[in-house]
Amino acid sequence: MITYPLKNQGLTLLELLMTLIIVGIINAFALPSFSRTLSQNQLTTQANTLITGLNYARSEAIKRGHPVVIRKTGAEWENGWRIFVDMDRSTAAKTNNFDAGTDLELRIYEALPPHYTLRGNNNFVNFIRYESTGLSNNIGSFALCDNKDNDNLPQPWTARLIIVNRAGRARIGRDTNNNNIPEREGNIDIVSCTVSPF
Repeated sequence: MITYPLKNQGLTLLELLMTLIIVGIINAFALPSFSRTLSQNQLTTQANTLITGLNYARSEAIKRGHPVVIRKTGAEWENGWRIFVDMDRSTAAKTNNFDAGTDLELRIYEALPPHYTLRGNNNFVNFIRYESTGLSNNIGSFALCDNKDNDNLPQPWTARLIIVNRAGRARIGRDTNNNNIPEREGNIDIVSCTVSPF
């Protein structure tokens, strides 16, 4: 049997440079898209967390036959919120406010990541209440923004609008003009991440 010497299987410097250039070009196009997709998924997760809390409070109000309140736990909604059965509604001071002695705490939601803002409109500045019928105390919305650039303005793909109708059902706001910024009533884009959406 005749054996032949093996050829050197290494890369030449030119081949290595061409490979690095091609990988660099692919990264230049792929990384921004991947980063935006990751940010959008995180924003959607935060919006779904709020919608899950709203749906939970509504179902608990119906199940328990008693008002259930979602109230922010800090200065703003992004600082977290608490869901509780509002057992003692004997005075205005006790209505829609958590009292550890009489009210039944159901869940506490932690603060959102530091660069997120969450604001309720004038109807949901501090709380939203669900009656035993499942109806909410008011109609309104919440604006959720990924505000990494700190300009407090919704940019394309960085905001969600969560709308609560009179029946208490929550849904994500639409983007009918396709600029990737959700719209409040009247098909007007939300204009701020730190002011109530409408």
